[in-house]
Amino acid sequence: MHADRTVQNRAAARAAELPASEHTHQFTGDWEAWKVGGKVFMLQTSMPGEPVVILKADPSDAETLRASHTSISRGYHMNKKHWITVRPGADIGQALVDDLVTESYLLVVAGLPRQNRPVDPDTFSFLPSAD
Repeated sequence: MHADRTVQNRAAARAAELPASEHTHQFTGDWEAWKVGGKVFMLQTSMPGEPVVILKADPSDAETLRASHTSISRGYHMNKKHWITVRPGADIGQALVDDLVTESYLLVVAGLPRQNRPVDPDTFSFLPSAD
């Protein structure tokens, strides 16, 4: 059985495009992390047989996303109010993954001290790549 890594691959590609994004491998378990300013904005791991992406989300947005997408659930091993888990599924397209990764990044950037922010989260406009 081949695991569908489409969501993980797209999320990693988007994260790599964001200013000052840093990819690290966790020393314990099968976790990869993407950080900005030393703070995590995205995690990737595999639940039994299923690759997932864990992202920060505004609590009201997270609730709406979970209600409207069967492939989005509460954050796996994270604060259930502020994080979501995204699984591969027919209701998860490339544009949605790009938006969710970018939003997670901007939420973390907004929490950094102003002098440590690589972008202004209120004015940052990130156009999706043309691929």
